Amino acid sequence: MTSLATGPSGEALGEGAETVLVVPGMHCAGCMAKVERELASVPGVFSARVNLTARQVTIVHDPVLATPALIEPLGRIGFPAQPRNDEIAPPASAVKPLLAPLAVAGFAAMNVMLLSVSIWSGADGATREIFHWLSALIGVPAIVYSGRVFFSSAWGALKHGRTNMDVPISIGVILATALSLYETATGGHDAWFDGTLMLLLFLLAGRALDASMRDRARAGVDSLLRQAASGALVVTSGGAMEWLAAKDLVPGMLMRVAAGERLAADGAIVTGESRFDNSLLTGESVPVAVGVGGEVHAGTLNLDAPVDVKVTAAGQGTTLAEIARLMGAAGQARSRYVRIADRAARLYAPAVHTLAALSFAGWMIAGAGLHQSLVIAIAVLIITCPCALGLAVPVAQVVACGALMRAGVMVKDGSALERLAAVDRALLDKTGTLTMGRPLPDPAVLDGLSPDEAAVALALASHSAHPLSRALVEALTARGVRAAELADVTEEPGQGVRALWNGAPAALRRPQLATGMAATLDIAGRPAWLIPFGDRLRPEARAALAEIRSLGIEPSILSGDNAAAVADIALATGMAGQAAADPAAKRDAILRLQAAGHNVLMVGDGLNDGPALAAANASIAPGTASDVGRQAADVVFLGESLTAIPCAIRAARRTLTVVRQNFGLAIAYNLIAVPLAIAGLVTPLIAAAAMSLSSLIVIANSLRLASAARGATK
Repeated sequence: MTSLATGPSGEALGEGAETVLVVPGMHCAGCMAKVERELASVPGVFSARVNLTARQVTIVHDPVLATPALIEPLGRIGFPAQPRNDEIAPPASAVKPLLAPLAVAGFAAMNVMLLSVSIWSGADGATREIFHWLSALIGVPAIVYSGRVFFSSAWGALKHGRTNMDVPISIGVILATALSLYETATGGHDAWFDGTLMLLLFLLAGRALDASMRDRARAGVDSLLRQAASGALVVTSGGAMEWLAAKDLVPGMLMRVAAGERLAADGAIVTGESRFDNSLLTGESVPVAVGVGGEVHAGTLNLDAPVDVKVTAAGQGTTLAEIARLMGAAGQARSRYVRIADRAARLYAPAVHTLAALSFAGWMIAGAGLHQSLVIAIAVLIITCPCALGLAVPVAQVVACGALMRAGVMVKDGSALERLAAVDRALLDKTGTLTMGRPLPDPAVLDGLSPDEAAVALALASHSAHPLSRALVEALTARGVRAAELADVTEEPGQGVRALWNGAPAALRRPQLATGMAATLDIAGRPAWLIPFGDRLRPEARAALAEIRSLGIEPSILSGDNAAAVADIALATGMAGQAAADPAAKRDAILRLQAAGHNVLMVGDGLNDGPALAAANASIAPGTASDVGRQAADVVFLGESLTAIPCAIRAARRTLTVVRQNFGLAIAYNLIAVPLAIAGLVTPLIAAAAMSLSSLIVIANSLRLASAARGATK
């Protein structure tokens, strides 16, 4: 693949090749920064952008630069990589490996804390020693097992001559455990197994929360790619039939696609004519008729009749795969707090190492002795642990997300609350978002049908699986209509259903001249009825849009539907509207607004909205959205009312306020606690307790969001 490469200031550098490498060893902002810096230093590399969720890095480089020349420098700094290949299995869950260490650390911490209560209560002599040894028997295996998450990461960094945030954590845990064992073996007064386990517990909890969010985000692209058929029936040159997997299809092959079957590749029809459900790509609610020479796309559904399709693009060349790439590229965008984490990751490890080393050296020079100096250095390592800072964002997000979930608003990516709080423009899809996304027959026409005509219409519609027939059955059944008895029922795909009623011909067919969604009920000897179908606005849509405007956000319509349908909804809601927008056009519209300085909220439900949902600063989908729409969106509202949108925005703004307060509390803690530790006024146990207390204060402040978020949804 080639792309236009640009320099740091945006100047054009010409056409560059694009290579995507899978880098499984990346797990934090520091890893991202190191990978990007290393690749940027390679001659011929124009840009390198990490997608931490997918554990991939996209590199734009000089075409003469071979892939091994990109992989080698990453291996040199401890990040083995390999080219992305469609055959590579999707990354395993990032949160599952953390659950067992988290559980072990929590169980051990509770038990050791119970033993420590007796020591704190004044137990002495042999009793104290027994409790210390019991704590060691419980704590040391738990520390070794739960701490391996950090130990392995730290060792991998050190053996390649670099550091990461896990290095000072591992040093502090190992030194505190070793010194506790020494104190236990020599009958010392203090041991700090409880503090070490608490430290691991809080660190693992924060990492598990982060990993859970990444797992959810990665599921969007995987879900989209599953929309294409797994394979196709291919007609060979000799007329034989052979089923081939989608990955084995190549341009030029001839696929035979039956009615009701999804396409496995892009192509052009060479034989037959049918209607296709293109809502996957365009959001258009009305099926599109395609004849010989017409283009069809992977993932779309053939509704009416079999067709032969000559493959023009397969695998990663299909339109569906391009949508997935757009989603993945948009998902690489970083929030403000991630950029802060990038900078903090570069400073944290050296700063903590320097403080601990200076504390140790200073106290040795002051004559405190090796034991006391080492205790103070350990206390500095532990007390400077960034637990409170690390929990400042995820805990607030989890509390707010939990409260919103109970109110019927599911936030899938907690970091989206930050972005949602800042939006000033809202783009809303039409079908399935502003409207219910279900065709409904005109009730005035149904009111005009005689009981006999309604009974015949119900009977005819019940013999078809067409969406309009299903909608007519639902509407007439809800009115208490009972189906008439028919004879000789036949369905002509794409044309309608015909039968005999009391010996006379009757048909529910496609109109010849009407545009849009409609059906004609034609009973011999009676006037024909044109039954128009339409969509309807979601409940309280106008009220929700008024609330959105009151929050300083300007809403408008961005839809793949035809201009007439969009104009009707735009008139009903008082919004501007853009029609006939394909997935790339929707994404480009969002990028233009972002380039103009706007923070954009995208609200959509279809597969065609996936790239736009991913590219927007924040995204919301209704619970009735497609699987890909729900996966790509940051927020999903489970009810039918659009009032969930302004409610979620208000809750997000309150959450951001609490996050800022949490950062202030965490910084204040470090400004007070670190000097005390350096001054020798804090033991490792007190350091762990102080670290835990700072985390608890942040958690308690975040818990206020539970009631605030619930109030925002009322």
